Amino acid sequence: MILTVASLFVGVSDIRLTGLFQLSEDQWMVLLTSRVPRTVSIILAGVGMGVAGLIMQQLSRNKFVSPTTAGTDDSARLGVLVAMILFGSASMMQKMVLALVFALIGTYLFMAILDRVKLKDAVFIPLVGLMFGNIVSSITTFFAYRYDLLQAVTTWLQGNFALVIKGRYELLYLAVPAVAAAYVYANRFTIAGLGEDFATNLGVNYRRVVNVGLALVALVSALVMLTVGMLPFLGLIIPNLVSIFQGDHLRRNLPLTALVGAVFLLACDIVGRLIIFPYEVPIGLTVGVIGSAMFLYLLWKGQRTSEA
Repeated sequence: MILTVASLFVGVSDIRLTGLFQLSEDQWMVLLTSRVPRTVSIILAGVGMGVAGLIMQQLSRNKFVSPTTAGTDDSARLGVLVAMILFGSASMMQKMVLALVFALIGTYLFMAILDRVKLKDAVFIPLVGLMFGNIVSSITTFFAYRYDLLQAVTTWLQGNFALVIKGRYELLYLAVPAVAAAYVYANRFTIAGLGEDFATNLGVNYRRVVNVGLALVALVSALVMLTVGMLPFLGLIIPNLVSIFQGDHLRRNLPLTALVGAVFLLACDIVGRLIIFPYEVPIGLTVGVIGSAMFLYLLWKGQRTSEA
């Protein structure tokens, strides 16, 4: 709650909570057109990406897998580029559809690669995902350069909430039913995470449950990509932080993962607004720096555990 209020009243425009009822017309416009949409989008993105990462880790049975380390985000960005090439000034819905399709295809490809990898080392698998994502990103860069769209595509490379205003973030509300569906399917995701044979013996349709999970991950990743841009490692570190204190009970962890995701992203955004005030550090940079440092720590800790 404190971070939510702080997000509403931190910025270049002098809008204070104590003077809320004495605001001018311009200040009300800034608050309702920019600050409120920004805060709502931060919360929805944090909730969605945290839950998406938790689902991916459960289905892949790997704590280091997330939309960032599985090529999902990179595939969604390729989908945005394809929409721009095919439709020129593509509408948000056209970008959404193709970003979702490509995110889903990329996630399925990663899961297929995961099934064929003989070495199931916890550290090796996310590195394979990162390499796969870099290949997809290279393809995106090549075609963006070929069609003179490189500058346009780079806007989806780094997350930035500064561009979020009323009328440009509402697609993120679709993350709410996605998170609700994840809670409904939580127990089935847990069973599916134990393997196809085990799930089938318990009467769970393994393929259907996996398809639902991957579709939810792809949907949330595409929504966040289109509205905000890439938020690296957010879906990786939040589920791991929660599991350290809560264990691996998926349904019990879902609400806390959603809450911690929103709080973490709010804190990173406020830091980004204050660190070089009145200028702003893009959220993708602050989350990327903190997230990559925590990712390296988790890799190191996982390697130490496997050697012990």
